Amino acid sequence: MALAACQSNESQTNTAAKAAHAKAAAISAELTRKANMVAAAKVRANELGSIPVIMYHRITDKPGGTDDRTPAQFRAELERLASENYVPITAAEYVSGKIDIPAGTHPVVLTFDDSSPSQLTLDAMGTPQPNTAVGILLDVSKKHPGFRPVGTFYVIRDMFGKFTPEERAQVLGWLRENGFDIGNHTRDHLNLLGKSQKEVTEQIAAGQKLISDLDKKVQVHTLALPYGNQPRNKQWALHGSANGVRYDYQGVFLAGYTPAPSPFTKEFDPVGIPRIRAMDKKGDCVKFCSTAWLDELKAHPDERYTSDGNPTTVAFPKFKAPFVAKNVTTNALPY
Repeated sequence: MALAACQSNESQTNTAAKAAHAKAAAISAELTRKANMVAAAKVRANELGSIPVIMYHRITDKPGGTDDRTPAQFRAELERLASENYVPITAAEYVSGKIDIPAGTHPVVLTFDDSSPSQLTLDAMGTPQPNTAVGILLDVSKKHPGFRPVGTFYVIRDMFGKFTPEERAQVLGWLRENGFDIGNHTRDHLNLLGKSQKEVTEQIAAGQKLISDLDKKVQVHTLALPYGNQPRNKQWALHGSANGVRYDYQGVFLAGYTPAPSPFTKEFDPVGIPRIRAMDKKGDCVKFCSTAWLDELKAHPDERYTSDGNPTTVAFPKFKAPFVAKNVTTNALPY
């Protein structure tokens, strides 16, 4: 009986200790939450805001079309982004919601289609040529240390002007080792509009195989649709298999038009993520390309994504709560 009483008292003591510990943890969590809310409000955090995903093609002194940019134009746009507190993130980081940037800054996704040698050419020592997209991005990053030198390259069969598997693997390896993201753009840049499921999955799977055969360490998380055209069934672009190759992506990008929604909103649609064409205010681009949209977001700063600096929370003004995605629950931080 004495032993039983002793065990009973010990059990009650343990229960009381656990309850006290739980109460202290709850108080600490609430204090942390309130401190995070104050910090988020201070920088006017809005992690439900729009994110520019800018689409680049060739970077060349002699543009051959409206999608091309000169090195000077590309540099000027990067300098603008840096001066306006944008921080590059990869497409993989965007679709997964792993947006870890300083408080008060805004994410931007730099994407490069068609794997042109003007985007990346390495010299004999493995250093990017200075007038390529990567060379310019690295240089701007040195001048603006908070401006991360990262981007996503959507590759096709014509891979950076290289022809042998060894040369192609060399370029992909350099990108991977230096923190860049590699995505699928199909093998042959085939327009998928109206194509059968077999044709669609074969092209995407072939693009996936092209990458994985060259560098098995590359993890492909996203696809950019050639010409921005979606297949008849949008899900074919996200998941599928052909000829023994399986692909499962987290996001599919279109060709242009508007900034992309935050991945934490109900509006986010992984099978059709919009991008912005890189162009000045000319023709259709008076309203719908990079210069125009950056002007728009600068004029209406509360509409763009502004980070609270804490990657474990999703902070936003509380009146925006109706727009929050259903999967954002315990980490939501309305203020």
